[in-house]
Amino acid sequence: MNYLGLLEQVIEQVLAVGRLLAAEWNRPGGPRGRGDKAEVDVAIEKVLRRKLLSLLDCDFWGEETGSRLTGQEFCWVVDPNDGTSDFLQGRPGSAVSVGLLRNAVPVLGVVYAPVTPNLGPDCISWAKGLGGIVRNGQRCLARLDHVGLALGSKVLVSTAAATKPVINAELCAPAEFVSMPSIAYRLARAAAGDAVAGISLVPVSAHDLVAGHALLIGAGGVLLDQAGAPISYESKACLVRASTKCFGGAPQACLELARRNWDILFTT
Repeated sequence: MNYLGLLEQVIEQVLAVGRLLAAEWNRPGGPRGRGDKAEVDVAIEKVLRRKLLSLLDCDFWGEETGSRLTGQEFCWVVDPNDGTSDFLQGRPGSAVSVGLLRNAVPVLGVVYAPVTPNLGPDCISWAKGLGGIVRNGQRCLARLDHVGLALGSKVLVSTAAATKPVINAELCAPAEFVSMPSIAYRLARAAAGDAVAGISLVPVSAHDLVAGHALLIGAGGVLLDQAGAPISYESKACLVRASTKCFGGAPQACLELARRNWDILFTT
C-alpha cells in the first residue's frame, strides 16, 4: 500500500469539502441547522464517501451516511464536521476529519479546520511511512514522546470548560487549559505540538477520533480512555463508542490526566 500517495489524494479531497464548510460558515444569516446537526454535514460526507471509496474501495464508517462493515482489511472513518454544535453557535474551529484503519489500527489521518480564530485554515495530516506529521504542507518536527505536564504547557478542552474555569484550571495544572471546539482538532493540534494533550470528557465514537489518533501516532503520542488504557477499534461496539472520556497527546501527560477526578465537573 502506497500510503503517502494516498495521503496526497485524501488531503486534496478534504481541502475541497473544507471549502463547502467555510462557505456555510460565511453564509448570510449563518450556517443552517440546529443542535448537533448542520445541513452541510450530510452534503460533505456524501462527497467524501464517494471520493474516498473511489480511491480505496473498502469498509466505511461515517457519522452522517451510515456504515458498511464487511470485515475488510481497511476502513475509512469520517466525520464531515466535528464540532457541529459549536459551528452552529458561531464558534470557529470545527473540522473535517478523515481517518483510515488497517486491521483496526489507524494508518492515515487528515484533520482540516477551514475556519479558526487566529490560525487561518489549518490542515494537519499523517500517514504510515511519513517521518512525522505535516501541517499546511510543511513538515512538523514536534514530538510528544518526552514531554509532560509542566508550567507553560497547554491542555486543550471543550468549549464547555469556559463555564467552570476554576475547576478546569485545577484539573489541568500545572498546565493551563484552552477551550476550543472539535475533539478531532484538539487531538490534531496536540499532535502538532500546540499542546501537551487534547481531551474529551463525553462519550466519543470512532468518527470523532480515528484521524486525530493517526496524527498522534505520527507524533509519538497516545490516545487513552477513561481508565488510562489505549483506545481500540476492534469491534463495531468500539466504533460506536470508543470511550466515555479520552486523553490524547504526550504519553506521560495523558496517563496523569486520565487519573484525575474529572467527574467533579459534572457534580458541582
